Amino acid sequence: MMRPKRVLVATFFLSLVVFVSTAAGGGDGEEGSWQWKVLQTSIGVSAMHMQLLRNDRVIVFDRTDFGRSNLSLPGGRCRDDPKEKALKHDCTAHSVEYDVAANTFRPLTVLTDTWCSSGSLAPDGALLQTGGYNDGERVARTFRPCDDGTCDWEESPDALSVRRWYASNQALPDGRTVIVGGRRQFNYEFFPKKSSSDSAAISFRFLAETKDAVEDNLYPFVHLNIDGNLFVFANNRAVLLDYVKNRVVRTYPPMPGGEPRNYPSTGSSVLLPLAPAPMEAEVLVCGGAPPGAYLDAKTNRTYRRALDTCGRIKITDPAAQWDMETMPGPRVMGDMVLLPSGEVLLVNGAASGTAGWELGQNPVMAPVVYRPAASAGARFEEQSEASRPRLYHSTAVLLRDGRVLIGGSNPHEGYNFSGVQFPTDLSLDAFSPSYLSFKNAALRPRITVPAPPMQLSYGERFTMEYEVGTAVEGGVRVTMVAPAFATHSFSMNQRLLFLEATEQESGDGRRRFEAVAPASGILAPPGYYMVFIVNGGVPSVGIWTHIG
Repeated sequence: MMRPKRVLVATFFLSLVVFVSTAAGGGDGEEGSWQWKVLQTSIGVSAMHMQLLRNDRVIVFDRTDFGRSNLSLPGGRCRDDPKEKALKHDCTAHSVEYDVAANTFRPLTVLTDTWCSSGSLAPDGALLQTGGYNDGERVARTFRPCDDGTCDWEESPDALSVRRWYASNQALPDGRTVIVGGRRQFNYEFFPKKSSSDSAAISFRFLAETKDAVEDNLYPFVHLNIDGNLFVFANNRAVLLDYVKNRVVRTYPPMPGGEPRNYPSTGSSVLLPLAPAPMEAEVLVCGGAPPGAYLDAKTNRTYRRALDTCGRIKITDPAAQWDMETMPGPRVMGDMVLLPSGEVLLVNGAASGTAGWELGQNPVMAPVVYRPAASAGARFEEQSEASRPRLYHSTAVLLRDGRVLIGGSNPHEGYNFSGVQFPTDLSLDAFSPSYLSFKNAALRPRITVPAPPMQLSYGERFTMEYEVGTAVEGGVRVTMVAPAFATHSFSMNQRLLFLEATEQESGDGRRRFEAVAPASGILAPPGYYMVFIVNGGVPSVGIWTHIG
Protein backbone atom coordinates (compact mmCIF):
# COMPACT_ATOMS: atom_id res chain seq x y z
CA MET A 1 0.00 0.00 0.00
CA MET A 2 1.26 3.46 -0.85
CA ARG A 3 1.54 6.23 1.71
CA PRO A 4 -1.52 8.43 2.24
CA LYS A 5 -1.31 12.05 1.20
CA ARG A 6 -0.55 13.35 4.68
CA VAL A 7 2.71 11.34 4.77
CA LEU A 8 3.86 12.83 1.44
CA VAL A 9 3.27 16.31 2.89
CA ALA A 10 5.29 15.39 5.96
CA THR A 11 8.08 14.09 3.77
CA PHE A 12 8.03 17.29 1.73
CA PHE A 13 8.34 19.49 4.79
CA LEU A 14 11.08 17.27 6.19
CA SER A 15 13.11 17.84 3.03
CA LEU A 16 12.53 21.58 3.32
CA VAL A 17 13.63 21.56 6.96
CA VAL A 18 16.84 19.71 6.07
CA PHE A 19 17.43 22.06 3.16
CA VAL A 20 16.80 25.28 5.10
CA SER A 21 18.74 24.23 8.21
CA THR A 22 21.81 23.09 6.32
CA ALA A 23 21.84 26.18 4.13
CA ALA A 24 21.35 28.48 7.09
CA GLY A 25 23.98 26.65 9.10
CA GLY A 26 26.68 26.83 6.46
CA GLY A 27 25.48 29.42 4.05
CA ASP A 28 26.59 29.83 0.48
CA GLY A 29 29.63 31.77 1.63
CA GLU A 30 31.29 28.92 3.53
CA GLU A 31 32.70 26.86 0.68
CA GLY A 32 29.43 25.04 0.17
CA SER A 33 29.67 23.26 3.55
CA TRP A 34 25.87 23.02 3.64
CA GLN A 35 26.01 20.50 0.76
CA TRP A 36 26.98 17.59 3.01
CA LYS A 37 25.00 16.22 5.96
CA VAL A 38 25.69 13.11 8.03
CA LEU A 39 22.41 11.20 8.34
CA GLN A 40 23.64 8.18 10.30
CA THR A 41 27.10 7.61 11.73
CA SER A 42 26.44 3.86 11.55
CA ILE A 43 23.65 1.68 10.21
CA GLY A 44 25.61 -1.41 11.21
CA VAL A 45 26.03 -2.56 7.61
CA SER A 46 28.28 -1.22 4.86
CA ALA A 47 26.27 -0.11 1.82
CA MET A 48 27.67 -2.28 -0.99
CA HIS A 49 24.23 -2.24 -2.69
CA MET A 50 21.37 0.30 -2.47
CA GLN A 51 17.89 0.68 -4.00
CA LEU A 52 15.25 3.36 -3.37
CA LEU A 53 11.69 1.99 -3.20
CA ARG A 54 8.32 3.59 -3.95
CA ASN A 55 7.62 4.25 -0.25
CA ASP A 56 10.79 6.31 0.24
CA ARG A 57 12.63 3.49 1.94
CA VAL A 58 16.11 2.51 0.78
CA ILE A 59 17.14 -1.14 0.89
CA VAL A 60 20.82 -1.49 1.77
CA PHE A 61 22.76 -4.72 1.86
CA ASP A 62 26.31 -6.00 1.96
CA ARG A 63 27.51 -9.64 1.87
CA THR A 64 27.26 -12.45 4.41
CA ASP A 65 30.59 -14.23 4.05
CA PHE A 66 32.89 -11.99 6.09
CA GLY A 67 31.55 -12.64 9.61
CA ARG A 68 29.57 -10.42 11.95
CA SER A 69 28.22 -7.01 11.03
CA ASN A 70 27.64 -4.27 13.61
CA LEU A 71 23.86 -4.76 13.76
CA SER A 72 22.04 -7.61 15.48
CA LEU A 73 19.03 -9.34 14.03
CA PRO A 74 15.88 -8.51 16.02
CA GLY A 75 14.29 -10.71 18.64
CA GLY A 76 17.38 -12.82 19.17
CA ARG A 77 17.04 -14.34 15.71
CA CYS A 78 20.03 -15.97 14.02
CA ARG A 79 20.84 -17.30 10.57
CA ASP A 80 22.06 -20.88 10.36
CA ASP A 81 23.71 -21.75 7.06
CA PRO A 82 25.93 -24.86 6.89
CA LYS A 83 27.26 -23.69 3.51
CA GLU A 84 28.37 -20.26 4.76
CA LYS A 85 32.07 -19.47 4.26
CA ALA A 86 32.43 -17.48 7.49
CA LEU A 87 29.97 -17.88 10.39
CA LYS A 88 27.61 -20.81 10.01
CA HIS A 89 25.63 -19.46 12.98
CA ASP A 90 25.29 -15.70 12.52
CA CYS A 91 23.04 -13.49 14.66
CA THR A 92 23.83 -10.23 12.84
CA ALA A 93 22.09 -8.46 9.96
CA HIS A 94 23.64 -7.92 6.55
CA SER A 95 20.83 -5.79 5.17
CA VAL A 96 18.79 -2.85 6.44
CA GLU A 97 15.79 -0.81 5.40
CA TYR A 98 16.47 2.93 5.72
CA ASP A 99 13.46 5.24 6.12
CA VAL A 100 14.35 8.54 4.45
CA ALA A 101 11.62 10.65 6.07
CA ALA A 102 12.14 9.35 9.60
CA ASN A 103 15.94 8.98 9.25
CA THR A 104 15.70 5.58 10.93
CA PHE A 105 16.68 2.05 9.93
CA ARG A 106 15.77 -1.51 10.81
CA PRO A 107 17.59 -4.82 10.26
CA LEU A 108 16.55 -7.24 7.53
CA THR A 109 17.41 -10.90 7.05
CA VAL A 110 19.14 -12.27 3.98
CA LEU A 111 19.57 -16.03 4.09
CA THR A 112 22.23 -16.56 1.41
CA ASP A 113 25.27 -14.62 0.25
CA THR A 114 24.53 -11.44 -1.75
CA TRP A 115 28.17 -10.53 -2.42
CA CYS A 116 28.59 -8.56 -5.67
CA SER A 117 25.07 -9.20 -6.90
CA SER A 118 22.66 -7.25 -9.08
CA GLY A 119 19.09 -5.97 -9.00
CA SER A 120 16.15 -4.17 -10.58
CA LEU A 121 12.57 -3.24 -9.77
CA ALA A 122 9.55 -5.24 -10.88
CA PRO A 123 6.59 -3.37 -12.42
CA ASP A 124 4.78 -3.52 -9.06
CA GLY A 125 7.69 -1.84 -7.29
CA ALA A 126 9.15 -4.93 -5.63
CA LEU A 127 12.94 -5.20 -5.58
CA LEU A 128 14.16 -8.19 -7.60
CA GLN A 129 17.71 -9.02 -6.53
CA THR A 130 19.68 -11.69 -8.30
CA GLY A 131 22.73 -13.80 -7.66
CA GLY A 132 25.71 -13.39 -5.40
CA TYR A 133 28.33 -15.80 -4.17
CA ASN A 134 28.55 -19.36 -2.86
CA ASP A 135 25.04 -20.58 -1.94
CA GLY A 136 23.59 -17.29 -3.16
CA GLU A 137 24.94 -17.42 -6.70
CA ARG A 138 21.73 -18.76 -8.31
CA VAL A 139 19.25 -17.29 -5.83
CA ALA A 140 16.61 -14.72 -6.75
CA ARG A 141 15.43 -12.57 -3.85
CA THR A 142 12.39 -10.33 -3.61
CA PHE A 143 11.69 -7.45 -1.25
CA ARG A 144 8.11 -6.17 -1.39
CA PRO A 145 7.72 -2.65 0.05
CA CYS A 146 5.49 -2.19 3.09
CA ASP A 147 4.79 0.68 5.46
CA ASP A 148 4.30 -1.29 8.68
CA GLY A 149 7.85 -2.57 9.09
CA THR A 150 6.94 -6.24 8.72
CA CYS A 151 8.29 -6.97 5.23
CA ASP A 152 11.56 -8.81 4.74
CA TRP A 153 13.53 -10.64 2.07
CA GLU A 154 11.98 -13.62 0.30
CA GLU A 155 14.40 -16.06 -1.36
CA SER A 156 13.98 -18.51 -4.25
CA PRO A 157 16.88 -21.00 -4.47
CA ASP A 158 18.09 -22.10 -7.92
CA ALA A 159 15.81 -19.59 -9.63
CA LEU A 160 18.57 -18.54 -12.04
CA SER A 161 19.87 -20.65 -14.89
CA VAL A 162 23.55 -20.18 -13.99
CA ARG A 163 25.60 -18.50 -11.26
CA ARG A 164 25.43 -14.70 -11.39
CA TRP A 165 28.32 -12.93 -9.67
CA TYR A 166 29.26 -9.42 -10.91
CA ALA A 167 26.36 -9.38 -13.40
CA SER A 168 24.21 -6.44 -14.53
CA ASN A 169 20.42 -6.17 -14.72
CA GLN A 170 18.16 -4.14 -17.01
CA ALA A 171 14.38 -3.84 -16.76
CA LEU A 172 12.63 -4.63 -20.05
CA PRO A 173 9.48 -3.28 -21.72
CA ASP A 174 7.57 -6.53 -21.09
CA GLY A 175 8.14 -6.38 -17.33
CA ARG A 176 10.93 -8.95 -17.21
CA THR A 177 14.54 -8.26 -16.29
CA VAL A 178 17.51 -9.35 -18.37
CA ILE A 179 20.59 -10.41 -16.39
CA VAL A 180 23.80 -9.99 -18.36
CA GLY A 181 27.16 -11.61 -17.71
CA GLY A 182 28.96 -12.20 -14.45
CA ARG A 183 32.21 -13.95 -13.64
CA ARG A 184 32.87 -16.62 -16.28
CA GLN A 185 29.34 -16.22 -17.61
CA PHE A 186 29.41 -15.17 -21.25
CA ASN A 187 25.64 -15.22 -21.56
CA TYR A 188 22.41 -13.63 -20.41
CA GLU A 189 19.06 -14.80 -19.09
CA PHE A 190 15.65 -13.44 -18.19
CA PHE A 191 13.82 -13.21 -14.87
CA PRO A 192 11.16 -14.02 -13.92
CA LYS A 193 10.89 -17.09 -16.11
CA LYS A 194 7.64 -16.69 -18.04
CA SER A 195 8.05 -19.57 -20.46
CA SER A 196 10.23 -22.58 -21.23
CA SER A 197 12.26 -20.40 -23.59
CA ASP A 198 13.33 -18.34 -20.58
CA SER A 199 14.78 -21.31 -18.71
CA ALA A 200 18.23 -21.48 -20.28
CA ALA A 201 21.08 -18.98 -20.41
CA ILE A 202 21.67 -17.54 -23.89
CA SER A 203 25.20 -17.34 -25.26
CA PHE A 204 26.62 -13.84 -25.74
CA ARG A 205 30.04 -14.15 -27.35
CA PHE A 206 30.82 -10.43 -26.97
CA LEU A 207 31.43 -10.96 -23.25
CA ALA A 208 34.05 -13.63 -23.93
CA GLU A 209 35.71 -11.39 -26.51
CA THR A 210 36.04 -8.50 -24.05
CA LYS A 211 37.59 -10.53 -21.22
CA ASP A 212 41.29 -9.78 -20.70
CA ALA A 213 43.87 -11.13 -18.24
CA VAL A 214 42.07 -9.57 -15.25
CA GLU A 215 38.58 -9.74 -16.79
CA ASP A 216 37.78 -5.98 -17.07
CA ASN A 217 34.33 -6.88 -18.38
CA LEU A 218 32.42 -7.56 -15.16
CA TYR A 219 29.36 -5.51 -14.28
CA PRO A 220 28.95 -4.60 -17.98
CA PHE A 221 27.18 -1.30 -18.62
CA VAL A 222 23.75 -2.19 -20.01
CA HIS A 223 21.27 0.45 -21.25
CA LEU A 224 17.91 0.00 -22.97
CA ASN A 225 18.09 1.94 -26.24
CA ILE A 226 15.11 3.82 -27.68
CA ASP A 227 14.83 1.23 -30.46
CA GLY A 228 14.24 -1.54 -27.89
CA ASN A 229 17.68 -3.12 -28.22
CA LEU A 230 20.32 -3.25 -25.50
CA PHE A 231 23.48 -1.14 -25.62
CA VAL A 232 26.13 -3.25 -23.86
CA PHE A 233 29.56 -1.86 -22.99
CA ALA A 234 32.34 -4.09 -21.63
CA ASN A 235 36.05 -3.30 -21.18
CA ASN A 236 36.43 -0.63 -23.89
CA ARG A 237 33.98 -1.84 -26.53
CA ALA A 238 30.24 -1.78 -27.13
CA VAL A 239 27.57 -3.51 -29.18
CA LEU A 240 23.85 -3.22 -29.73
CA LEU A 241 22.12 -6.49 -28.82
CA ASP A 242 18.75 -7.61 -30.11
CA TYR A 243 17.92 -9.79 -27.12
CA VAL A 244 14.70 -11.04 -28.72
CA LYS A 245 16.47 -12.60 -31.70
CA ASN A 246 19.75 -13.12 -29.83
CA ARG A 247 21.96 -11.33 -32.32
CA VAL A 248 24.30 -8.39 -32.28
CA VAL A 249 22.83 -5.86 -34.70
CA ARG A 250 25.62 -3.32 -34.42
CA THR A 251 29.22 -3.06 -33.29
CA TYR A 252 30.40 0.39 -32.19
CA PRO A 253 33.94 1.71 -32.58
CA PRO A 254 36.17 0.93 -29.58
CA MET A 255 36.60 3.81 -27.17
CA PRO A 256 39.75 5.76 -28.12
CA GLY A 257 42.80 4.94 -26.02
CA GLY A 258 41.85 1.31 -25.46
CA GLU A 259 41.76 1.63 -21.65
CA PRO A 260 39.41 -0.68 -19.72
CA ARG A 261 36.37 0.85 -18.02
CA ASN A 262 34.67 -2.12 -16.30
CA TYR A 263 35.41 -4.06 -13.15
CA PRO A 264 38.06 -4.23 -11.81
CA SER A 265 39.22 -1.18 -13.80
CA THR A 266 35.97 0.32 -12.66
CA GLY A 267 34.51 3.34 -14.38
CA SER A 268 30.83 4.27 -14.55
CA SER A 269 28.18 4.91 -17.18
CA VAL A 270 24.77 6.53 -17.71
CA LEU A 271 22.26 6.79 -20.51
CA LEU A 272 22.01 10.57 -20.80
CA PRO A 273 18.57 12.20 -20.33
CA LEU A 274 16.12 11.52 -23.14
CA ALA A 275 14.23 14.33 -24.89
CA PRO A 276 10.44 14.21 -25.34
CA ALA A 277 9.58 11.72 -28.11
CA PRO A 278 13.32 11.06 -28.48
CA MET A 279 14.88 10.43 -31.86
CA GLU A 280 18.38 9.96 -30.46
CA ALA A 281 20.08 8.57 -27.37
CA GLU A 282 23.55 9.15 -25.92
CA VAL A 283 25.66 7.18 -23.46
CA LEU A 284 28.37 8.60 -21.22
CA VAL A 285 31.21 6.46 -19.80
CA CYS A 286 33.59 8.10 -17.31
CA GLY A 287 36.71 7.07 -15.44
CA GLY A 288 38.43 3.72 -15.10
CA ALA A 289 42.03 2.53 -14.85
CA PRO A 290 44.82 2.03 -17.40
CA PRO A 291 45.75 -1.45 -18.65
CA GLY A 292 47.83 -3.33 -16.09
CA ALA A 293 46.73 -1.14 -13.17
CA TYR A 294 45.01 -4.00 -11.33
CA LEU A 295 48.03 -6.31 -11.41
CA ASP A 296 50.40 -3.45 -10.54
CA ALA A 297 48.32 -2.63 -7.46
CA LYS A 298 47.76 -6.23 -6.38
CA THR A 299 51.23 -7.60 -7.06
CA ASN A 300 53.59 -4.65 -6.64
CA ARG A 301 51.50 -2.24 -4.55
CA THR A 302 52.06 0.33 -7.27
CA TYR A 303 48.96 2.45 -7.69
CA ARG A 304 48.73 3.94 -11.14
CA ARG A 305 46.88 7.14 -11.90
CA ALA A 306 43.23 6.50 -12.74
CA LEU A 307 41.73 7.66 -16.03
CA ASP A 308 40.57 11.26 -16.25
CA THR A 309 38.54 10.90 -19.44
CA CYS A 310 34.92 10.37 -20.38
CA GLY A 311 33.63 9.00 -23.65
CA ARG A 312 30.29 10.19 -25.02
CA ILE A 313 28.58 8.48 -27.94
CA LYS A 314 25.29 8.98 -29.78
CA ILE A 315 24.27 5.34 -29.97
CA THR A 316 21.44 6.02 -32.45
CA ASP A 317 23.71 7.74 -34.98
CA PRO A 318 24.46 5.53 -38.02
CA ALA A 319 28.01 6.91 -37.97
CA ALA A 320 28.41 6.94 -34.19
CA GLN A 321 31.81 7.94 -32.86
CA TRP A 322 33.14 8.54 -29.36
CA ASP A 323 33.70 12.14 -28.31
CA MET A 324 36.29 12.25 -25.54
CA GLU A 325 36.20 14.76 -22.69
CA THR A 326 38.51 15.39 -19.76
CA MET A 327 37.24 15.45 -16.19
CA PRO A 328 38.66 17.86 -13.56
CA GLY A 329 40.74 14.94 -12.27
CA PRO A 330 41.24 11.17 -12.47
CA ARG A 331 38.60 8.86 -10.96
CA VAL A 332 38.18 5.10 -10.60
CA MET A 333 35.25 3.52 -8.70
CA GLY A 334 33.17 6.67 -9.07
CA ASP A 335 29.36 6.64 -9.06
CA MET A 336 27.26 8.50 -11.63
CA VAL A 337 23.78 9.67 -10.62
CA LEU A 338 21.23 11.31 -12.90
CA LEU A 339 19.81 14.38 -11.14
CA PRO A 340 16.20 15.52 -11.73
CA SER A 341 17.56 18.71 -13.31
CA GLY A 342 19.02 16.62 -16.16
CA GLU A 343 22.58 16.94 -14.89
CA VAL A 344 24.88 14.06 -13.90
CA LEU A 345 26.63 13.80 -10.53
CA LEU A 346 30.01 12.03 -10.34
CA VAL A 347 30.85 11.13 -6.74
CA ASN A 348 33.00 8.72 -4.69
CA GLY A 349 36.08 6.87 -5.89
CA ALA A 350 39.86 7.11 -5.97
CA ALA A 351 42.44 8.93 -8.07
CA SER A 352 44.75 5.93 -8.34
CA GLY A 353 44.65 2.15 -8.25
CA THR A 354 41.65 -0.03 -9.09
CA ALA A 355 38.72 -1.83 -7.53
CA GLY A 356 39.57 -4.77 -5.26
CA TRP A 357 40.72 -5.38 -1.72
CA GLU A 358 43.12 -2.59 -0.65
CA LEU A 359 43.82 -1.59 -4.27
CA GLY A 360 42.58 2.03 -4.34
CA GLN A 361 44.52 5.08 -3.18
CA ASN A 362 44.12 8.86 -3.07
CA PRO A 363 40.36 9.25 -2.47
CA VAL A 364 38.59 11.76 -4.67
CA MET A 365 36.74 13.91 -2.16
CA ALA A 366 35.09 16.47 -4.45
CA PRO A 367 32.03 15.44 -6.49
CA VAL A 368 31.65 16.80 -10.00
CA VAL A 369 28.47 17.85 -11.79
CA TYR A 370 28.35 17.20 -15.54
CA ARG A 371 25.95 19.30 -17.63
CA PRO A 372 25.18 17.40 -20.85
CA ALA A 373 23.58 20.39 -22.59
CA ALA A 374 26.54 22.72 -22.03
CA SER A 375 29.17 23.21 -24.72
CA ALA A 376 32.18 20.89 -24.77
CA GLY A 377 34.86 22.12 -22.40
CA ALA A 378 32.33 23.74 -20.07
CA ARG A 379 30.36 20.75 -18.83
CA PHE A 380 32.15 19.87 -15.58
CA GLU A 381 31.90 21.74 -12.28
CA GLU A 382 33.49 20.60 -9.03
CA GLN A 383 31.39 20.68 -5.85
CA SER A 384 32.32 20.99 -2.19
CA GLU A 385 34.41 18.17 -0.76
CA ALA A 386 33.08 15.34 1.35
CA SER A 387 34.45 14.79 4.84
CA ARG A 388 35.07 11.06 4.44
CA PRO A 389 36.49 8.90 1.64
CA ARG A 390 34.19 6.56 -0.25
CA LEU A 391 36.26 3.94 -2.04
CA TYR A 392 35.64 0.31 -3.00
CA HIS A 393 32.07 -0.85 -2.34
CA SER A 394 30.54 2.63 -2.06
CA THR A 395 27.13 3.55 -3.47
CA ALA A 396 24.96 6.58 -4.26
CA VAL A 397 21.24 6.87 -5.09
CA LEU A 398 18.92 9.77 -5.87
CA LEU A 399 16.22 10.57 -3.31
CA ARG A 400 12.81 12.03 -4.09
CA ASP A 401 13.65 15.36 -2.45
CA GLY A 402 16.56 15.87 -4.87
CA ARG A 403 19.35 14.94 -2.49
CA VAL A 404 21.71 12.04 -3.14
CA LEU A 405 22.10 9.35 -0.48
CA ILE A 406 25.70 8.12 -0.21
CA GLY A 407 27.04 5.19 1.79
CA GLY A 408 29.48 2.33 1.90
CA SER A 409 33.26 2.04 1.46
CA ASN A 410 34.84 -1.18 2.60
CA PRO A 411 38.07 -2.03 0.78
CA HIS A 412 38.73 -4.93 3.19
CA GLU A 413 37.74 -8.59 3.14
CA GLY A 414 36.00 -8.11 6.49
CA TYR A 415 34.88 -5.18 8.63
CA ASN A 416 38.05 -3.41 9.73
CA PHE A 417 37.82 -0.22 11.79
CA SER A 418 41.36 0.31 13.11
CA GLY A 419 44.97 0.08 12.05
CA VAL A 420 44.15 0.54 8.38
CA GLN A 421 44.40 3.51 6.06
CA PHE A 422 40.74 3.45 5.03
CA PRO A 423 38.52 1.88 7.72
CA THR A 424 35.23 0.19 6.88
CA ASP A 425 32.51 2.84 6.72
CA LEU A 426 28.98 2.12 7.97
CA SER A 427 27.64 5.67 7.72
CA LEU A 428 25.10 7.36 5.46
CA ASP A 429 25.52 10.90 4.12
CA ALA A 430 23.25 13.14 2.08
CA PHE A 431 24.70 15.33 -0.64
CA SER A 432 22.65 18.35 -1.71
CA PRO A 433 23.39 19.54 -5.25
CA SER A 434 23.69 23.30 -5.76
CA TYR A 435 20.04 23.54 -6.86
CA LEU A 436 19.16 23.04 -3.16
CA SER A 437 21.16 26.07 -1.99
CA PHE A 438 19.35 28.72 0.02
CA LYS A 439 19.69 31.24 -2.80
CA ASN A 440 17.54 28.95 -4.98
CA ALA A 441 14.72 28.57 -2.44
CA ALA A 442 12.35 30.89 -4.31
CA LEU A 443 12.86 28.89 -7.49
CA ARG A 444 11.88 25.55 -6.00
CA PRO A 445 8.41 24.46 -7.19
CA ARG A 446 5.91 22.57 -5.05
CA ILE A 447 3.60 20.15 -6.81
CA THR A 448 0.00 20.52 -5.56
CA VAL A 449 -1.88 18.35 -8.10
CA PRO A 450 -2.10 15.41 -8.56
CA ALA A 451 -1.99 13.64 -5.21
CA PRO A 452 0.47 10.75 -5.23
CA PRO A 453 0.76 8.09 -6.32
CA MET A 454 -0.07 9.06 -9.89
CA GLN A 455 -1.12 6.29 -12.29
CA LEU A 456 -0.31 6.77 -15.98
CA SER A 457 -0.82 4.87 -19.20
CA TYR A 458 1.63 5.12 -22.08
CA GLY A 459 1.03 8.24 -24.16
CA GLU A 460 -1.54 9.59 -21.68
CA ARG A 461 -2.00 13.33 -21.30
CA PHE A 462 -2.15 14.46 -17.68
CA THR A 463 -2.30 17.71 -15.72
CA MET A 464 0.03 18.92 -12.99
CA GLU A 465 -0.38 22.04 -10.87
CA TYR A 466 2.34 23.67 -8.84
CA GLU A 467 3.28 26.70 -6.78
CA VAL A 468 6.57 28.58 -6.99
CA GLY A 469 7.96 31.84 -5.63
CA THR A 470 9.75 32.90 -8.81
CA ALA A 471 9.02 31.19 -12.11
CA VAL A 472 11.64 31.23 -14.84
CA GLU A 473 9.88 32.07 -18.07
CA GLY A 474 10.49 29.33 -20.61
CA GLY A 475 12.61 27.47 -18.09
CA VAL A 476 10.05 25.12 -16.51
CA ARG A 477 10.16 21.45 -17.49
CA VAL A 478 8.87 18.07 -16.33
CA THR A 479 11.26 15.16 -15.76
CA MET A 480 10.62 11.52 -14.96
CA VAL A 481 13.34 9.51 -13.21
CA ALA A 482 13.62 5.76 -12.63
CA PRO A 483 15.06 4.80 -9.20
CA ALA A 484 18.27 2.86 -9.82
CA PHE A 485 19.93 -0.16 -8.23
CA ALA A 486 23.44 0.96 -7.28
CA THR A 487 26.50 -1.22 -6.75
CA HIS A 488 30.12 -1.26 -7.89
CA SER A 489 29.93 2.17 -9.56
CA PHE A 490 27.06 1.24 -11.89
CA SER A 491 23.46 2.30 -11.27
CA MET A 492 21.39 -0.29 -13.11
CA ASN A 493 18.12 0.76 -14.78
CA GLN A 494 18.93 4.44 -14.27
CA ARG A 495 16.86 6.53 -16.68
CA LEU A 496 15.66 10.13 -16.99
CA LEU A 497 13.11 11.41 -19.49
CA PHE A 498 12.13 14.98 -20.24
CA LEU A 499 8.39 14.89 -20.88
CA GLU A 500 6.49 16.85 -23.49
CA ALA A 501 4.79 19.55 -21.44
CA THR A 502 2.85 22.73 -22.13
CA GLU A 503 2.23 25.36 -19.49
CA GLN A 504 -1.38 26.55 -19.31
CA GLU A 505 -3.07 29.57 -17.80
CA SER A 506 -5.35 28.47 -15.00
CA GLY A 507 -7.05 31.81 -14.36
CA ASP A 508 -6.93 31.36 -10.59
CA GLY A 509 -3.29 32.26 -9.93
CA ARG A 510 -2.12 28.68 -9.95
CA ARG A 511 0.37 27.31 -12.46
CA ARG A 512 -0.55 24.31 -14.52
CA PHE A 513 1.12 21.94 -16.96
CA GLU A 514 -0.36 19.54 -19.42
CA ALA A 515 2.22 16.81 -19.90
CA VAL A 516 2.40 13.64 -21.96
CA ALA A 517 3.56 10.31 -20.58
CA PRO A 518 6.23 8.35 -22.49
CA ALA A 519 4.81 6.58 -25.51
CA SER A 520 5.87 3.03 -24.70
CA GLY A 521 7.67 0.64 -22.38
CA ILE A 522 10.70 0.88 -24.62
CA LEU A 523 11.13 4.48 -23.47
CA ALA A 524 9.99 3.82 -19.90
CA PRO A 525 9.78 0.17 -18.80
CA PRO A 526 6.69 -0.43 -16.62
CA GLY A 527 7.05 0.43 -12.96
CA TYR A 528 7.45 3.31 -10.53
CA TYR A 529 9.17 6.60 -11.36
CA MET A 530 9.68 9.95 -9.66
CA VAL A 531 8.16 12.89 -11.56
CA PHE A 532 9.59 16.36 -10.95
CA ILE A 533 8.77 19.88 -12.07
CA VAL A 534 12.05 21.70 -12.73
CA ASN A 535 12.12 25.51 -12.68
CA GLY A 536 15.29 27.16 -13.95
CA GLY A 537 17.25 24.00 -13.13
CA VAL A 538 15.73 23.71 -9.62
CA PRO A 539 13.55 20.62 -9.10
CA SER A 540 10.51 20.18 -6.91
CA VAL A 541 10.18 17.30 -4.52
CA GLY A 542 9.16 14.49 -6.86
CA ILE A 543 5.92 12.54 -6.73
CA TRP A 544 5.77 8.79 -7.14
CA THR A 545 4.18 7.74 -10.41
CA HIS A 546 3.36 4.32 -11.81
CA ILE A 547 3.28 3.69 -15.54
CA GLY A 548 2.34 0.59 -17.48
